[in-house]
Amino acid sequence: MGKKSAGILLYRITNGKLEVFLVHPGGPIWEHKDAGAWSIPKGEFTTEDPLEAARRELAEETGCAAQGDFLALTPVRQHSGKMVYAWAARGDCDADQVRSNAFHMEWPPASGRRQEFPEVDRAAWFSLEAARGKILKGQVPLLDELERLLDAANPRRAGADPRGTGAEGGA
Repeated sequence: MGKKSAGILLYRITNGKLEVFLVHPGGPIWEHKDAGAWSIPKGEFTTEDPLEAARRELAEETGCAAQGDFLALTPVRQHSGKMVYAWAARGDCDADQVRSNAFHMEWPPASGRRQEFPEVDRAAWFSLEAARGKILKGQVPLLDELERLLDAANPRRAGADPRGTGAEGGA
């Protein structure tokens, strides 16, 4: 079986609008990439319970913790072939205070120098529309499913006033 990752798609409702929390990968390879480079906080796991792995990765990559109900989303296969198992959770995290663990890699390539980089170099809250342009293409279905599930759970959210004056929704 190929590689597997587990992650948490944090969401919140602000002024009647759904927002999702995404992270940008650290390191020199991703440094100047933006559109299509962001991700849900996630990481690889092998034998660990996938939801526990997702919660651990959120804490390691951001310093934030998810509490409460976790809504299982349909796993997605990224372009690399890695399967991503994700859960949506309503919560909040101060994107400006994100603290990430680090990884080591040889940089520059073939230099013999090993350097340390943060796994996540920044985080932000995005509207769904903005998130669809920022997130890795293989993870867009996670955003789509979250939107469908929240709209089904709260029909008023689906028809909310686009100026943000509609009722808040959530799971």
